[in-house]
Amino acid sequence: MKKIYLFLLVCAAIAIQHEAFAQTKRVIQLSGIVTDTAGVFVPGANIYVPKAGRGTTSLNNGFFSLPVLIGDSIVISCVGYQRQSYIIASNSKEFTTLLIELHEDNTELPQLIVTMPTLEMFEKAVLALNVPLDDTGIDKKQLNSELLALMVRTTPMDANANYKYYIDQFSNSAENKFHPIYNPFLNPINWVKFIKSLKKQKQANQNRN
Repeated sequence: MKKIYLFLLVCAAIAIQHEAFAQTKRVIQLSGIVTDTAGVFVPGANIYVPKAGRGTTSLNNGFFSLPVLIGDSIVISCVGYQRQSYIIASNSKEFTTLLIELHEDNTELPQLIVTMPTLEMFEKAVLALNVPLDDTGIDKKQLNSELLALMVRTTPMDANANYKYYIDQFSNSAENKFHPIYNPFLNPINWVKFIKSLKKQKQANQNRN
C-alpha cells in the first residue's frame, strides 16, 4: 500500500513539474506600437530580451513583433527616451499586443555665459576682424558660388542629421529584409545616367579649358 501511495505521489510530482515546465516554455508572439507621449511613432526603438540575447527594432510606423517566452523580461529603449521594461505574465495570450509610450529623457546641461570684460573691448574685437562689407552689410566674398558649392560638398552632417540618416537606413533595412535585394549595377537606366553624367562632366571640363 505504501509503495502504491509513493508511486502515485511521484507521478503527481512529475506531472506538476512537467506542466510548470511546459507553461514556462510557452511561446508568445509579442507585437506592439512604440510612440512618445504626444502619440508620435518612434522608429528605431530597441525591444530586447537580455536573458535570451535577442531582440528587434521598431519600424518607421513604430511597429515591432518578437517571439518571447513566459517570464521573459523585455527592455524597451531608444536614444532620447527613458528606458522601460515589461515582464511576460504567465496568463499572457498567445498573441499579445502592447502600446508602449516612451517618455523623453531630457538632460540639462550647466548654464554657460559668454561675457566680455567691457563693451569697448567687444567693439574693438569686432572692428579688428576687418571684414569687407558692402552698403547692405554683406560680405560678397562669402556669397561666392564656388565657395558655397565647396562648403556644401565638404561640410559634414551634424548629429541630428546623422541620427536621422541612421534610423532611416536601419528601419528600411528591417522593413525590407524579407524582400529581394536588387543590384543597382544591373539596372541599364543607372548606366545611362552614369554615362550622361560623364559626358556632361567632360564637356564642362572642355569648356572651362
